[in-house]
Amino acid sequence: MTDQLTARGNWGSRIGFILAAAGSAVGLGAIWKFPYVAGANGGGVFLLVYLACVFSVGVVMMLAEMMIGRSAKKSATSAYRVLGKGKWHWAGWISVLCVYLILGFYCVVGGWTIAYIVEAVKGDILTTDAKVLSDTFTNFIADPTASLIYTAGFMGITALIVVAGVQAGIERICKVLMPVLFALMLFLVYRSLTLPGAMEGVMYFITPDWSKLSIKMVLDALGLAVFSLSVGAGLMIAYGSYLSEETKIVNAGLWIAGLATMASVLAGLMILPAVFAFHVDPAAGPGLTFITMPALFAQMAGGQLLALVFFSLLLFAAVTSSISILEPAVAFLIDEYGMARRTATLVVSVSNYVILGVPAALSFGSMAESMKVFGKTPFDLMDFVASNLLMPLGGMFAAVFVGWAIWHKIKPILQDEMHKHVLSGYRLLAAVVAPLLIAIVAYMTIKG
Repeated sequence: MTDQLTARGNWGSRIGFILAAAGSAVGLGAIWKFPYVAGANGGGVFLLVYLACVFSVGVVMMLAEMMIGRSAKKSATSAYRVLGKGKWHWAGWISVLCVYLILGFYCVVGGWTIAYIVEAVKGDILTTDAKVLSDTFTNFIADPTASLIYTAGFMGITALIVVAGVQAGIERICKVLMPVLFALMLFLVYRSLTLPGAMEGVMYFITPDWSKLSIKMVLDALGLAVFSLSVGAGLMIAYGSYLSEETKIVNAGLWIAGLATMASVLAGLMILPAVFAFHVDPAAGPGLTFITMPALFAQMAGGQLLALVFFSLLLFAAVTSSISILEPAVAFLIDEYGMARRTATLVVSVSNYVILGVPAALSFGSMAESMKVFGKTPFDLMDFVASNLLMPLGGMFAAVFVGWAIWHKIKPILQDEMHKHVLSGYRLLAAVVAPLLIAIVAYMTIKG
């Protein structure tokens, strides 16, 4: 039993890895976060900038992290130390801090999905009255007791899966749930597009309004791109460390990026038409999905059952993301301190809930104003620092590390998968373009 718990594990199949890696984005990264960030940033122009960020800087950084992990067979800090001959371990610490911050606020949102499963069973959320739905969501997240309980419940579910290991836990659940989630999303997109007034939302989503283009919007797009691809927090380094030498990294990486992008676009087409159909503000923020989808189900035959299924699958999708967030921190303790998987999982999950989960869960109630730091609640501050600063920086360091420090080790791996001109272009993006773009955006963010 001890050997089973301490073993790092490996992926059982290529498709298992792709679905697990894509699951880290197809969960709340796509369904919850993308629609409200796109809605708040002008829709169409944000979509174009987001796609450009994903298939340039994002993919470059993701492939870099995957190659670091597979080459070292270690999680972030250990991998940087081994490959960088003791000089780059600090980059791994940035990833550990980042993933720890994300876990703190992500489990709060995961808890919301559990709560809405309960509400769907009761049928109380099935109404087309946007004000009622908005008030219901606002009142729920402002309830400190409910928020703390549901956050703890979601953290517990995530920890149980991670304890089970790579193949038996992470891979098994992702191979079943991801195809089902895509099928349900396609159906809901179809239903959303048939609503009166839905085309206004479609046009908002696909028509660029260049007046909305700004440094802040580019920052949000870049932050969401790296969040969607799960780069910069050591997730892909940890997942890559479980890959076999036979796996074609570039092919797998493009599949992951394609699935993540498809999920984001489908989520936009699922949520934003309903937003306009029910006259909800597209810039309503984190609660957008939880306000619009119940209104959509209220218009459908068998709406209560569909609401239950949707929020159940949203929970499962959220879990595929949260396990990819918890796993790198667990792998860090296993690699660095030789902890058993069970012990490492317990240490990370309990400490994270106490230190970060509780403040994040209390960020929407009566205590919110008194808890603000730099004008942001703990929830918003964790999200901003992790998604807009640490993740891009972590991805940038991974790209620089691959493009400069260990290129002599990475080049032979990529030569079998890339044309020589593509290989040269990849190194240029990794070594120069991606770091420069992120540095500029980060500077503009700090400058305000």
